Amino acid sequence: MLAIIDYQMGNLRSVQKGFERVGHAAEITSDPDVLAKADKIVLPGVGAFQVAMDELRQRDLVEPIRAAVDAGKPFLGICLGLQLLFDVGHEDGHHEGLGILRGEVVHFKLPHEFKVPHMGWNTLDIRRRAPILGDMPPETHCYFVHSYYVVPTDETVIATTTDYGGPFCSTIWRDNLFATQFHPEKSQAQGLEILRRFAEL
Repeated sequence: MLAIIDYQMGNLRSVQKGFERVGHAAEITSDPDVLAKADKIVLPGVGAFQVAMDELRQRDLVEPIRAAVDAGKPFLGICLGLQLLFDVGHEDGHHEGLGILRGEVVHFKLPHEFKVPHMGWNTLDIRRRAPILGDMPPETHCYFVHSYYVVPTDETVIATTTDYGGPFCSTIWRDNLFATQFHPEKSQAQGLEILRRFAEL
């Protein structure tokens, strides 16, 4: 069973529909017991880092997330769901994340000609071909909406970068853990292929 974590942050139904379009049912849940039984877990999200962490704590979801990753279950973070995996976020202060990956989440500091949030289509530069990327062509376009990005302490977890006034990490991969700054559910055929590959791991 594939579970999508519901913590009141994000376009849960869009992610669920994305999996359905590639032939895989996904259950939206905030029940820690359901997560414990799931074979694969997705952490989507749109919104503020601190609010998201507060919601996860209030629903007793932090430890089930960490346990799932430690147990080797395929785990996919999307957008804010990528950022929450790291030690600390700097949105409106200094806020503790899940601490599954070392590093921080920082705001774009760009010349005035670059709009923030970074919104729309941009390309992926593949540095490590994670299993969810499959044979994705170089320079594949995916859809982004974000004002913050992750800076991993260990750069070996970076699978793709994207250029927006300079390169930033747009996909991470460590063992069973995958996460994207872009939205695969909004990235047309190539994005849906990412969801299919994850569901079939």
